[in-house]
Amino acid sequence: MQCCASLRGLAPLARGPNVQRQPAGAAAAPLQSCRHSLAPLRQHCQLRHRVARPAAPAAVPVLAAATGAAVPAQPPATPSWPGAKPVPFLAAVGIGLALRFLVPIPAGITVQAWTLLSIFVSTIAGLVLEPLPVGAWAFMAVTTAIATKTLTFAQAFSAFTNDVIWLIVVSFFFARGFEKTGLGERVATLFVKIFGKSTLGLAYGLSVAEACIAPAMPSTTARAGGIFMPIINSLSLNAGSKPNDPSRKKLGAFLVQTQLQGSVNSSAMFLTAAAQNLLCMKLAAEMGVAIAAPWVTWVKASVVPALAGLLITPLIMYNLFAPEIKDTPEAPQLASERLEKMGPMSRDEKIMLGTMAAAVCLWVAGDALGISAVTTAMLGLCVLLSTGVLQWKECLAYPAAWDTLFWFAVLVGMSGQLNGMGVISHFANLVGNKLVAANLGWPVVFGLLNVAYYVLHYMFASQTAHVGALYSAFLAMMIATGAAVYYGAGYLTLKEVFTFGALMSVVNLGLWGVLGSIVWKALGFF
Repeated sequence: MQCCASLRGLAPLARGPNVQRQPAGAAAAPLQSCRHSLAPLRQHCQLRHRVARPAAPAAVPVLAAATGAAVPAQPPATPSWPGAKPVPFLAAVGIGLALRFLVPIPAGITVQAWTLLSIFVSTIAGLVLEPLPVGAWAFMAVTTAIATKTLTFAQAFSAFTNDVIWLIVVSFFFARGFEKTGLGERVATLFVKIFGKSTLGLAYGLSVAEACIAPAMPSTTARAGGIFMPIINSLSLNAGSKPNDPSRKKLGAFLVQTQLQGSVNSSAMFLTAAAQNLLCMKLAAEMGVAIAAPWVTWVKASVVPALAGLLITPLIMYNLFAPEIKDTPEAPQLASERLEKMGPMSRDEKIMLGTMAAAVCLWVAGDALGISAVTTAMLGLCVLLSTGVLQWKECLAYPAAWDTLFWFAVLVGMSGQLNGMGVISHFANLVGNKLVAANLGWPVVFGLLNVAYYVLHYMFASQTAHVGALYSAFLAMMIATGAAVYYGAGYLTLKEVFTFGALMSVVNLGLWGVLGSIVWKALGFF
């Protein structure tokens, strides 16, 4: 608003010191002079506020009053409904009601358990259809469970004391520290400087940088929006590659597509690289599958297929979604200039780096030392708060963490109650027995269930919602048988996202299924 205030302040100067205000009927000449004198500044203000403040329709009546012309009355704008989207809301609720009252309750399942299953199914339908934000929908679901006396208050909120959920929340604060201190940007820019002489090298540099940062940022969205998309956008625009323009294929589309597809492997490499990884571990533990030294075990199981995925993804994209620009000799120079502008590592960056290095070491050696993963994360956050790297008010103002805490806890709590009431095991054994009767063998069943779980992800906008909704049920069936930033950047079309996403899904299924199985067999997992 400062430039608009300046415009108003300069208006008397444009009229000149000796020009007096004229009556409305004689104002044309001075106004015309003022209009020409202030045109550049007015144009700047309009460009600056085009998104934040649209042109005011009130200007038309004012000009009409000055000229005496009659202007037809403008019809008032019809306000949109600010609440839940009616159709998705009714559909999500209707699915739960139909299950509760129209589907016969199977033998062996109580009315209470069936009611909770209906509420849970309605909750999952809401995650898919999105009638409300996820947190709001989860609140309505848990309120319904309490109001119908399906769960007590203590049962409904029992998962809020879950250590894994708090580990996820604290990890989000670590991500905030990476963004605030600029350490994440420095790491990514450094890899651009090292690898960025060619377009393919640039893609590898960004992929490796994300893999290095991933253990401290449990969100692909946070890494994309806070670190990598700004860097990719800057590199692309410098090369003349613009979003929502045919020139996007020069460089930007390739870098965004490669980063999007490669982030799957970055998120899968470390337990703390994605919130859904931690949720998987918790849900597995509730099903009786406890993992010793989870952080280390996860890395052992994932590092080989994840590194292979990071290696082949840029090559596949380079050949099937080739950029028009093959060499980027200016990228290392731009990165060097950016690093020079950033200067030496600040105090906060050094503390952030040291804290994360210590946290990773404790995650690795925590079991031997008797220090849990969540305790390590909490100690790290205490260091960041006590040194001023993060302020508590910044943690309070980080909605992603608190929103995740709430709806994670609701989903995990409902899932745990369903498991305790025997609902999940009932259906898992039912399906599992049929699969066993088909004499397919556990490797085939394992593969089929994984493919089904993989394909069903297309129903969900969130990987974590996908895990919370389906992981327990699919894991139970395996046991029973023995076994949304990148697209918004404007460089990719929806068709390109789905087409290459489907292609890389097949590649990743094969990579993790074949290479992963060899590694897991060697580690004695089966």
